[in-house]
Formats: sequence, structure tokens, C-alpha cells
Amino acid sequence: MEMEKTHEYKNDFLYFIISPDKSGGENALRCCSGVNVYGFLPITRKRHGLYANPCQRGLQQLHHMVTDFAASRGAKSRIVGGAACVGLAPSNDFWYSDVLSIENASDSFPDDLISFCVTNLLKIIFNSCMLELPLPEKLPGPPELQAFIERLCDKYKQQ
Repeated sequence: MEMEKTHEYKNDFLYFIISPDKSGGENALRCCSGVNVYGFLPITRKRHGLYANPCQRGLQQLHHMVTDFAASRGAKSRIVGGAACVGLAPSNDFWYSDVLSIENASDSFPDDLISFCVTNLLKIIFNSCMLELPLPEKLPGPPELQAFIERLCDKYKQQ
């Protein structure tokens, strides 16, 4: 199994970086994830409760979904936190981030996980803002998704 490669999906709004985790044993991965809380403000501002930012809560909810996603593919995930992923955010905005450890991952797992995470994080954020926003049917590359979110931010900052 080829677990030497780092898989990355990163733009100014979110990132998921999956790399081999030598400390986790064979077929173990580390998934660093983050969401730019300030970047999403034009979409989320005044559309959520006082104590639950949709971006932060979205990443937390997503990690629970990843546990089920991993189990359905014979893998196991858990939140490990720590400083393993410090400095990965693409800007100096306010980022909410976390680290998952994944054990017993298959070769195709990292690419499948990135697609699952990006799509579902956006669904959670938009749903928690009570916005029915269309998502691209197929996950675009990071720059194209960034342009898509920027257009949404432009639209909603006017409201």
C-alpha cells in the first residue's frame, strides 16, 4: 500500500490535508482540517445563533460524520487535536482547525475523504445559516471552489 503521499485540498476558505502518520502504525493517516471563520462571515453573519458559529460547529459535526464514513470503509477515526497541524492555514484570518487520526485506511481513502469532507462541510455551513445554496455536482478544484464561495460572499455581504 502506498501511504507516503500527502493529499491536499486547500484554498482561502477551508483546507483538508491528509498525510501519513508514522506514529499511528501501518496504514495510518493524519487529517488536518480547518475553516476560515472570517472568510465565511459575509454568508454566516446574522444567520446563526449567538453561541454557535456555523463554520466552527460545521467542522465539529463533520468529524462525527467522518467517524461513520471511515467505519463504512473499514477504517477508524478519532479526534486527536494537538499542534501537529499548526501553520497550515493559508492566511492569517481566524481559522478553526482540528486534527483527526485515521487507522487502517485504504489507498483510495484519502481522496474519498477529501471529497466527502469538503462537500459535507459546505452543506452543514449553508444549512445552519438556513440558506439553500446550490453546490457544484462534482467537487471542483480548490481555486474553482474558492471563486464559487467568493461569489456567494459578494452576494450575501450586500444583504
